[in-house]
Amino acid sequence: MKTIGLLGGMSWESTVVYYQTLNRIARERLGGLHSAKLLMWSCDFAEIEALQAQGEWDKAGRQLATAACRLEAAGAECMVIATNTMHILANEVQTAINIPLIHIADATAASIKFSGCNNPLLLATRYTMEQDFYKGYLHTQHGIDVQIPDDAGRTLVHNIIYDELCQGVIKDSSRTQYLDIINASDADSVIFGCTEVGLLLSADDVPLVVFDTTHLHAAAAMDFALS
Repeated sequence: MKTIGLLGGMSWESTVVYYQTLNRIARERLGGLHSAKLLMWSCDFAEIEALQAQGEWDKAGRQLATAACRLEAAGAECMVIATNTMHILANEVQTAINIPLIHIADATAASIKFSGCNNPLLLATRYTMEQDFYKGYLHTQHGIDVQIPDDAGRTLVHNIIYDELCQGVIKDSSRTQYLDIINASDADSVIFGCTEVGLLLSADDVPLVVFDTTHLHAAAAMDFALS
């Protein structure tokens, strides 16, 4: 089994899910007492969030690249950025290291294509919904076009992520608001395009096909680790 380098802490609430999922997959596939070989760097998310809000992506990129280099030096054989939003810096991280970066959008696209869905709704941070690094990647690399909520919906989704989910706050009222946004769309599926969305919603809650990027990304990393 290869060793996975995990850039986490953004937020740690969803990084916990990555850790659990990677280990569960290792046990399911290998049996017994097997678990995943992991090296993790956990960022102080308050520092990263401040850089996001200020638009200082270059500084955030240098932090992630430095952390990735340290994980590689410690023995990581692939790299996982445990957040959708920070894949805005995927190229910066990949350029800094000599091991492969497992891209979250590649893992998501593979599942969308397999399902036969062609009109997914993206629920994510405002950065991911509005900037092109994620939607554009899905379009140019995989031919998948996604839709996003209207401005009010994007604001609601974004605020719930940062003000609640990243802080471990789960509210039934917020779940209802997310479902209202989903039901108001004409999508045939939903991308949980922020790693915290799966803390609020499960596939059982949603009347459409769900692509939970956290679980899909972790599975892709374990595919590589066990290849």
